[in-house]
Amino acid sequence: MDEQTANAIAGSDEASSGWSRLIPEFMFDSPGRLWLLIIPVLLLIWVWKRSGRRLALPLDHRTSGSRKTLGAMITLMESTPAIILAAVILILAGPLRTGSPIRERRLTNIEFCVDCSGSMTAKFGEGDRYDASMKAINEFVSLRKGDAFGLTFFATDVIRWCPLTRDASAFQCALPFMKPDSQRAIGGGTMIARAVQNCRKTLLQEDSGDRMIVLVSDGASSDLMNGVSEDLGRELKAANIAIFAIHIGGDVIPEDITTMATASGGTAFVSGDQAGLEQVFTRIDAMKPVELETVGIEYIQNFQPFCLLAGCFALVWGLGSFGLRYTPW
Repeated sequence: MDEQTANAIAGSDEASSGWSRLIPEFMFDSPGRLWLLIIPVLLLIWVWKRSGRRLALPLDHRTSGSRKTLGAMITLMESTPAIILAAVILILAGPLRTGSPIRERRLTNIEFCVDCSGSMTAKFGEGDRYDASMKAINEFVSLRKGDAFGLTFFATDVIRWCPLTRDASAFQCALPFMKPDSQRAIGGGTMIARAVQNCRKTLLQEDSGDRMIVLVSDGASSDLMNGVSEDLGRELKAANIAIFAIHIGGDVIPEDITTMATASGGTAFVSGDQAGLEQVFTRIDAMKPVELETVGIEYIQNFQPFCLLAGCFALVWGLGSFGLRYTPW
């Protein structure tokens, strides 16, 4: 395609968009009723084509003119009832116009991966590390209404406690039942890589929405060593899963956890107290803000132009009936 042709096409596109702004687009809620427009169309054809309305008056020594202009004005006046009927049919068809786009929040699938090893019973604030984590997660869930939440507990082994759900109340009810001091079914160690791989498989089952893992742990993990952390982070990034790791109760984040989080497109945080833990979740919420997406267009009833059309022609018909007609008596 040469430059001249491309410019011509671009010019035609601009012209068409200009006309589209000048000429409104009408849609109808009940387009089947538009077939009734045949009636006013036939009436208009009959009004303009019929004959036999002329009145011959005898005049002495004078030739009567054709008065074509007056005849056209009278015929136009007789057309107003058909035009009013057409406007009424258009109103009954439910005219619509496009309004604002309908926007909904974009779903984020958030899988919480919580450490249940024995070290999570260590004192943290007014309770232990596990209790502080559950409290912060509850507050985070209340900030993210509309997202889907899942819950995975891990120690040496992994258990998926709550499937992804948009019911925040069901999710919150599941939080208290895996206290580290009340169960040892999944061991007492810390196997983060195994837990994250399970969360990855869970999130890959979801076809829609963003994916995110929030890892809460207080220790290092032997199964992240020897380059596993970086490889796992790349796998998560390839699956569009960002992991946000929270190291609770310590001052230094284990290097393997930081490497995994950074490689996935997320980040790692350290929290030494309850207030700091809550601030970490607030920062995660800010880093992954709620996104809105357009899912459709709102349609608004648009009776005004057709009501104005019918009203104007009704006024013209009323004024014309005082004298502009074939039968003056």
